Amino acid sequence: MDTALQVWGGGSYLLNKILFALAEGKKQDIKRKLKLYAWVIYIVGVPAWVVILLSEQNWIAASIEAGGVPSMCLGLYTVYQYSKAPGSILDKVASFFTYGSIFLGVGYSLVDYGGITSFSQVLEMGVMLGFLLGSYLLAKNNRIGWLFFMLMNASMAILMLTQQKPLLTAQQIISLGFVIYGFRASRKTNPL
Repeated sequence: MDTALQVWGGGSYLLNKILFALAEGKKQDIKRKLKLYAWVIYIVGVPAWVVILLSEQNWIAASIEAGGVPSMCLGLYTVYQYSKAPGSILDKVASFFTYGSIFLGVGYSLVDYGGITSFSQVLEMGVMLGFLLGSYLLAKNNRIGWLFFMLMNASMAILMLTQQKPLLTAQQIISLGFVIYGFRASRKTNPL
């Protein structure tokens, strides 16, 4: 079961990063299609990641995976509507769930572990910041989200390595390469 979850979750997230990276610098209609598929595939991978993380008592990472779904929906909506500025209601909902997930995940982890007492919690905080802020910023078409995805991928790769999840470790390292590519490509088409 664990291997199937790793393939499902890891494969979905890797394909998401590949599609996002390939979308950078493409013509608008191709870029839109790639990003639409990327957001949908990202959402499809969430259940597997949540189960994997909960099974390892990674409370912070599990809460942000689940809490990041509204930001993913915001990204999907933004691409679907050809919008640079997302709808204010959906944007507020995504922000609420983003900050709520941070509060709940960190709070529960602090209570369960009696503070920040493990290296895995530190890695989870890197995953949390990278995932939530990266997803939120990319959903708003802000390329700085790629930098936060780099933090997320590096932190998650180390976390999965320490928890003997070789498929997910490899997936995170490969994803990091596509995130770096996506960031570099976005700098050419969308300078700050």
